Amino acid sequence: MSGGNSKKRDNKGKVGTIRRFVWPDRVVVEGLNFVSKHQKQTSPDKPAGKVPVEAPVHISNVMYYAEKIERPVRLCCKRLEDGTKVRGYKVPGKGDFVQID
Repeated sequence: MSGGNSKKRDNKGKVGTIRRFVWPDRVVVEGLNFVSKHQKQTSPDKPAGKVPVEAPVHISNVMYYAEKIERPVRLCCKRLEDGTKVRGYKVPGKGDFVQID
């Protein structure tokens, strides 16, 4: 996860997998961005209290994690010489294009 305001700054640099897309521009990331939901008691085995729930984050605050170089990168597309379009990323600092399988 990248950036964020001062309240959510503790999630910066954390790595997780995307669980689901909520709206066109928001995602839920596994293990990140917990909020407290005040739960009312619905049955004797489910007590009342604060329950941690994963909240969605804006997709612009999420980056692709490249396991080869062990750091987050921005994705881009490139057209090969035969005309096919492939997705990949550029290695930060070097500029080499790496294709994603």
